[in-house]
Amino acid sequence: MHIAVLMFALMTVVKPAWAEATKPAKLVVLGDSLSAGLGLPGQEAFPTKLQKALQAKGIAVDMTNAGVSGDTASGGRDRLDWSVPDGTDGVIIELGANDALRGIDPDLTRTALSDIVARLKARKIAVMLCGMLAPPNYGADYAARFNSIYPDLSKKFDVPLYPFFLDGVAADAKLNQADGIHPTAAGVDIIVGNIMPTVEAFLGTIAEQRR
Repeated sequence: MHIAVLMFALMTVVKPAWAEATKPAKLVVLGDSLSAGLGLPGQEAFPTKLQKALQAKGIAVDMTNAGVSGDTASGGRDRLDWSVPDGTDGVIIELGANDALRGIDPDLTRTALSDIVARLKARKIAVMLCGMLAPPNYGADYAARFNSIYPDLSKKFDVPLYPFFLDGVAADAKLNQADGIHPTAAGVDIIVGNIMPTVEAFLGTIAEQRR
């Protein structure tokens, strides 16, 4: 029993080999209220909790929360240059939820996200996409057009995709605030836990590129 506990303790603190000799990666989370942490104390917001979870595994990152409540994909594109400063190593894009909630034409969302990814790649900044899903009230055709945006762009630009940012949290009343849209602190914890493997792989790729 004691051996098993010791082995588990060692497993939780062992950092990836690529995390040893590199300076902290500078990451920006470019998003809307879901990453900004609407309705939560600052320390409970997704970027802050993600940074703490990575640090607990021995992975040092310099994380910037560039989430703006109410932002659409087009809004994120408009503020891209000042939201992502020079020297940024990677950007986690969490945009599109407001587009879907407002029923914005998926072609506009696709173009805006495509422009964001293309401009970041042109600056030699690594990109990770967080997918969104359209609510059912706009119908199957809208959902098909919207939901395909993220996997299509992931393939087109060869960037990693976390398929659905709210996986395990959406539509669960216990994990969302009273509006039924924004995660509670417990909901953010689940998002962080689910997305961690994708983020770790993303950081590993960044570390390899910086060598």
